[in-house]
Amino acid sequence: MRLNADLIARSPAYLNALKDRELDLRGNKISAIENLAACQNQFDSIDLSDNEIRKLECMAVLPRLKMLLLAHNRISRLAERLSEAFPGLETLVLTDNSFAQLSELSPLAGLPSLTSLSLVDNPVTKQQGYRHYVIARLPKLRVLDFKR
Repeated sequence: MRLNADLIARSPAYLNALKDRELDLRGNKISAIENLAACQNQFDSIDLSDNEIRKLECMAVLPRLKMLLLAHNRISRLAERLSEAFPGLETLVLTDNSFAQLSELSPLAGLPSLTSLSLVDNPVTKQQGYRHYVIARLPKLRVLDFKR
């Protein structure tokens, strides 16, 4: 399934526990997220967990977005220009995806506001020096894999 304006309009949107406006797109068998512009920068948090996304790419600029939940997908690639799309992103959950090499994480270094990142249950977390590599490239990071 493709992410489009109709799917966004039909999906639940609410205020979460943090009083942030959240869009729930979980479990829709979405394979690509190239149409996030249809969100019109209305949300602080978007949950795209439990889909079939293979690459994190976004042509839209969403400066309001603070939290992006992408757990339980098939993501193994990140767009080089993530920082342009998500300049205010603070929390990124990529738990249980398909990242295997440290080099695949390089685009994360461009996210200026990222303070919390989860890569739990990705093959890359078994690589020697994984935590040091990520921490060295993300100086503002305070929480990695739910640990300080």
